[in-house]
Amino acid sequence: MISAFTRAALQNPIKKSYEDMRGVPGSRSHRKPYQNSQAFPPRDSLYGDYVTKKSEYTGEYDEKTLYLPGPTEVREDVIEAMAEPMFGHRTDRMTDLYTTIVEDTKEFLDTEQEVIVLTASGTEFWEATTLNLVEDSMLVPTSGAFSERQANVAERLGKDVDRIEYDWGEAVKPDDVHQALESGDYDAVGMVMNETSTGVRNPVEEIGDVLGDYPDTYFVVDAISCLGGDRIVPDEHSIDCIFTSTQKAFAMPPGLAVCTVSEAAYEREVKKDSASWYGGFQRCLDYYDRKGQTHSTPAIPIMLAYRKQMKHMLEEGHEERDRRHRNMAEYTREWAREHFDLYPEEGYESQTVTCVENTRGIDVAETVERVSEEYDMAFSSGYGDISEDSFRIGHMGEHTVESIRTLTDAIEDVVGL
Repeated sequence: MISAFTRAALQNPIKKSYEDMRGVPGSRSHRKPYQNSQAFPPRDSLYGDYVTKKSEYTGEYDEKTLYLPGPTEVREDVIEAMAEPMFGHRTDRMTDLYTTIVEDTKEFLDTEQEVIVLTASGTEFWEATTLNLVEDSMLVPTSGAFSERQANVAERLGKDVDRIEYDWGEAVKPDDVHQALESGDYDAVGMVMNETSTGVRNPVEEIGDVLGDYPDTYFVVDAISCLGGDRIVPDEHSIDCIFTSTQKAFAMPPGLAVCTVSEAAYEREVKKDSASWYGGFQRCLDYYDRKGQTHSTPAIPIMLAYRKQMKHMLEEGHEERDRRHRNMAEYTREWAREHFDLYPEEGYESQTVTCVENTRGIDVAETVERVSEEYDMAFSSGYGDISEDSFRIGHMGEHTVESIRTLTDAIEDVVGL
C-alpha cells in the first residue's frame, strides 16, 4: 500500500519539481522543463498554439450557485462590505480593521497562537512556512494532488524532501509518520489536512500528537479547504502553523491567506539566517505588534469583507459551525453511497468536500455542464487523472443540508436516477 519513503537527493531541484508535476492539472506538461539557463528558448516557441489570447470580460454571465471545493457562496452583506470608500493603509482606520480581523480570527479558532492575514492565496504559506522553518530536510506524506504539490514546492525551494507515498484516496497513517521520524532527521513535517483532490480528511490530530514527542521537528498543516468548516485547535495537537485561504470554508471572497504561528515557530525563524520576506513570521508579527497593520499594502476591500464574515462566524460559533458542516457531509455521503460510492478510504472522508466515485460510469463532464446550464449550479468533476472516475461536491461555508439537497436533486434529474 505504501512505498518506502526515500530522500529525494536532487541534482537539479527545479527540473525535478517540474518532472514530478507532469500530468498534474496546471503543470502544463506540454512545456519543456525550465533549466534556469541564459539560453532559454523564446516564449512563443515554448507555448506554441497554447499562448492565451485576450477574451473580453463582458459582465454578461449567468449567476451560478457554487458547490465547488472553493470558491464557495458568499453572503450578500459580505460582498457589499467591499464597496466602502477607499482609505489609506497607514491610517488609524486600517489599524482598527486589521487588528479586528486578526483578534476575531484568534477568538474563532480558539487559539493562543499568533495569526497572520496576508493578501495572497494559501500557496504563499506553502512557501513561507518552508523558508521560515526548514533548513535542510522535510517529511511530506503524499496522498493526492495537493500533498504532492506541497512536496514539489519544498523541492523547488531547494529542500531535501522525503515522502511517505500513498495511493490516491488513501489516508496518511500516524504509525507511518512515527516510523519515518524514528529513522530520519527532519526540520519539519508538512501535511495536507483535507486532500481536496480525493476528498480524504487526514488524521491531523493524531499525527500532531506523534509530533509532540519530536519538539525539534515543526508541524505545518495545510488546511486550505477545511479550516472554518472542520474544527481543529492547533494548540492542542503540536501544530506550529496551520493555514487556509478565505474563499473556502471561511466563505469569503478569494484573495487573503490566513496562518497561525506558534511561539516555537516564530523563534525558529528568528534564529535562521534566511527566511521568507513577504511571509516572514518575524516581519509580519513584529510589524503587527508595532503598528497593528500589515507590512505591505493589503487588499483593503477584501479585508472589509473578512471583517463582516468573521462576525457572522463568531456569532454562529466554531463548534456549531463544525456541527453544521458535519451534518452536510453526512447527508452527502449517504446520498453518494445510495447512488454511487465514495472515493476516499472508509473512515477518512472529508467534512467539507465529498469525492464521489463514479461507479455508474456516467459522463461526468457532461453532467457537470448540464447541471450548470439547466439548474445554474456549479460542482466539480474529479481532479486530474480521476476527472471521469469521480466528481466532487463542496459543502462548505454558508451552505446547509437543504441547499446541498437542491444540488443532489438536480444531479439525480440530469443523470436519471
